[in-house]
Amino acid sequence: MQTLHAPRYRGIFPVVPTTFTEAGDLDLASQKRAVDFMIDAGSDGLCILANFSEQFALSDDERDLLTRTVLEHVQGRVPVIVTTTHYSTQVCIARSRRAQELGAAMVMVMPPYHGATFRVPEARIYEFFAHLSDALSIPIMIQDAPASGTVLSAPLLARMACEIEQVSYFKIETPGAANKLRELIRLGGDAVEGPWDGEEGITLLADLEAGATGAMTGGGFPDGIRPIIEAHRDGQGELAYERYQKWLPLINHENRQGGILTAKALMKAGGIIASEAPRHPMPIMPADTRRELLAIAKRLDPLVLRWAA
Repeated sequence: MQTLHAPRYRGIFPVVPTTFTEAGDLDLASQKRAVDFMIDAGSDGLCILANFSEQFALSDDERDLLTRTVLEHVQGRVPVIVTTTHYSTQVCIARSRRAQELGAAMVMVMPPYHGATFRVPEARIYEFFAHLSDALSIPIMIQDAPASGTVLSAPLLARMACEIEQVSYFKIETPGAANKLRELIRLGGDAVEGPWDGEEGITLLADLEAGATGAMTGGGFPDGIRPIIEAHRDGQGELAYERYQKWLPLINHENRQGGILTAKALMKAGGIIASEAPRHPMPIMPADTRRELLAIAKRLDPLVLRWAA
């Protein structure tokens, strides 16, 4: 069990979108520009191959290529979390070892699931993360999100934090996230090195109040999110509230309207990437949603709309 009072990683670690050409091929030149922008915008670190990266639309070879390309391009400027989720313990271990070899600071993993009905019992979930930990020397972040359809109770998460060496970070995205974070911290103590916020920051302020030390948001406006986190960390609650209130319309539009495609739409509008297209069969962003997104963003003047100028 690790008992670190100061987390190794904290702050904002936004998800890097995967950039495609209009034909659906990887666009590595745009990918590198997206990474450079996100670092310049104040990201404390990055996360790649997450659901907001359309990881479910990538082949294994593409995953490997993107991991290598991003980590080599970042060159240690910020730590990078690599998502290695898979139903199979064996495959998840192989993906995670590969990410570690290439320089990942951490892996993020959802509990094993497949489709709408394939789930495993709690004991097997514990074994899954225990075996993964035994194979690694870097931290594991458990992603607790509705997409898996798997209930991860606070007692189970705390037990894994206390008993499984590398399990030390938790991204909580379920309903009632703040209350779950409080319970997790209460039960796990110092073993919960990194209780983190997720879900595009829609519950950010409540989660920070509950003890979150990190946030994994969308990648379009880290320069708006970071000052909220820093003000709260410095004990300036009113300032954190004011900053959150300012950016909340954009946070809300990403969470409830634009979703996965929000960061790419903003980056395309700012001239950072060549195309905002998702990979088929994901639908493109509706024109009205995009128009409303840009109207909100322009009022806030985020770096994403100015960086490439």
